Amino acid sequence: MKRDHQRTDVENITDEMLVSRIVEVNDTYWFGILYDRYARIVYYKCLSFTKSVEEAQDLTHDIFVLLFAKLRTFKGQSRFSTWLYSFVYNFCVNHMQRNLNKYRQVFVPTEDFADETAEIEDEVILELKEDTLKKAMEEIDPADKMILLMKYQDDFSIKDISTTLQIGQSAAKMRLKRAKHRIMELYNKIN
Repeated sequence: MKRDHQRTDVENITDEMLVSRIVEVNDTYWFGILYDRYARIVYYKCLSFTKSVEEAQDLTHDIFVLLFAKLRTFKGQSRFSTWLYSFVYNFCVNHMQRNLNKYRQVFVPTEDFADETAEIEDEVILELKEDTLKKAMEEIDPADKMILLMKYQDDFSIKDISTTLQIGQSAAKMRLKRAKHRIMELYNKIN
């Protein structure tokens, strides 16, 4: 069987073209190129959820195995990278929720941030002490962690978050607002 591995300038092939080739010929050569482009990014996303190098490596492997089978579901309605981030975030959140008892502790809300109607400014979140914030991020619900990472680690706009999560912009704003309140509750409990 002849393979479609002509000497193509791989750097000039867009992600979308690569996905199309992978889906057309089901060829691991092209998937390897896609893997090389995104493995590091996916690994660090997984690591931000688990904090365990071994578990992040396992999650990255599992994501790419599943991704090979799921590439046919990419419809090109957004950039491939946006679709992939959504895929990775959802995979990690599902993994974390399956192992919820291992990663989350029950907490009682503090009085300061119990009112979710009050707005918490981004500057307040950005000025939190890093070590305490890391502890709070380990305890927070995976779905809240996901949206906070999108906003503050990946610098996603509300539009990017809504596209990635496939929800409306007002729903994205509300989820972010709730997640900010929850991280402040945990932060104050730890601090």
